[in-house]
Amino acid sequence: MRRNFPDKVKVAAFQRADGRCEGCTAKLFVGKIHYDHRIPDAMGGEPTLANCDVLCTACHGVKTQRVDVPAIAKVKRVRLRHLGIRKASGFPGGKDSKFKRKMDGSVVLR
Repeated sequence: MRRNFPDKVKVAAFQRADGRCEGCTAKLFVGKIHYDHRIPDAMGGEPTLANCDVLCTACHGVKTQRVDVPAIAKVKRVRLRHLGIRKASGFPGGKDSKFKRKMDGSVVLR
């Protein structure tokens, strides 16, 4: 379950940012303000002032898509691999495939 920032943390973060985006320093407008976790909530980031960034819509979208989503996906993959669970690769000749590729390039059943 996602943990949102309390209102007093949002107020303190907005005052710290002085009405400017902490990503690109653009002026922030009502309805275009996003309070973002520096360390994503899915990766253990706490809803505290130290972990809160005040961002404009554009900066928030870029950070989420280019930084947070890939990092969260990698954490999930590493966690599953640590537990001995891994996705079967459908690659012919891979360890999970019923086919085996020989050195001469031919493919045979395992």
